[in-house]
Amino acid sequence: MPYTVLMLGWGFPPNVTGGLDTAVGELFERLDDREGVEVELVLPAEYAPTGRDGIYGVPTGDGDIITRIGRLSGTFVERAADADIVHTNDWFGYNPGSRAQATHDVEWVTTFHSLSSDRNADPPEREKRTESRVVNRSDHLLAVSEFTARKIAHEYGGDAEVIYNGFSRVEPTGRDLKAELGIDGEMLFFVGRHTDQKGLAYLLYALPKLRRDDVTLVIGGTGHLTDQLRRFVELLGIGDRVEFVGYVPEEELGDYYASADLFVSPSLAEPFGITIVEALSVGTRVVAGPSGAAEVLPGDCLIEVEPNSDAIAEGIEYALSLDTPIEYEERTWDQVADEHVAFYERILSGGAPTDDRK
Repeated sequence: MPYTVLMLGWGFPPNVTGGLDTAVGELFERLDDREGVEVELVLPAEYAPTGRDGIYGVPTGDGDIITRIGRLSGTFVERAADADIVHTNDWFGYNPGSRAQATHDVEWVTTFHSLSSDRNADPPEREKRTESRVVNRSDHLLAVSEFTARKIAHEYGGDAEVIYNGFSRVEPTGRDLKAELGIDGEMLFFVGRHTDQKGLAYLLYALPKLRRDDVTLVIGGTGHLTDQLRRFVELLGIGDRVEFVGYVPEEELGDYYASADLFVSPSLAEPFGITIVEALSVGTRVVAGPSGAAEVLPGDCLIEVEPNSDAIAEGIEYALSLDTPIEYEERTWDQVADEHVAFYERILSGGAPTDDRK
């Protein structure tokens, strides 16, 4: 019998392309094509695609994040009247999800793509309290990796089932960014938000520790730490070995990944790591801090390191010395959709959750 899933998102590719937004967008697209399941998506109109059936953009206007989420809630609760399952993501789904659960006879599923402690060196108490409420109030919890499921259990006592993200791909156009940037030696590449979570200071401090002096680090993205990182580069005296290229448009990502000899993700914690699998999709080896992606990838294509400068330097040296081809089994977003459908159908039938972590 057909059933309806109402999803809550924040962004939708290509308007917003963070890990959570990519996962929500890919899942919506796959479920939208499935027989037996109807899917709808509510998200801010500012980031929503136009003219798409089943996607409801809600103007959220000005104000802080809580105010804007509140403006989403009315439409979400209204649409939940015809849903069998409401599926929210991370802490921002608390208000809409709990209101829908209290108002209608629906199952509330929450997926955690990351926790506040992953994103912040000093997590805001408001976010932590909200995450705790989400864990305690949701009918069902999902996590994008065992790494995240363990943190949910440790920090909030919740039991989350794991459905890994799919492997996103990027397509190079043939541009040689290394040549365009005037890099004669080896090129390291990072792209992402410039926040404490991403561990960029450790990566910068690792550069002078490399035994190679012909390595250039290209840093894509922006964030509240960008100016601080630029000053750190000056203090370390490595200005000739670091290139800040700012925001990298989606259509250029493939060429940056493909031009690099190595992609480095020095994050303190990557609950999954979309950039990791994007780099691998063009054949570029990866050095990364702890991540969920490492759970589903062989060690010779992803060199996992501790988030400190010595370990990162050693990982870079080792990875650059390898000349074996990168081989791994790709996880498709269709597989992700299959596993969600099986999960939805099980909870609607009253089946018990599985726990393969035991």
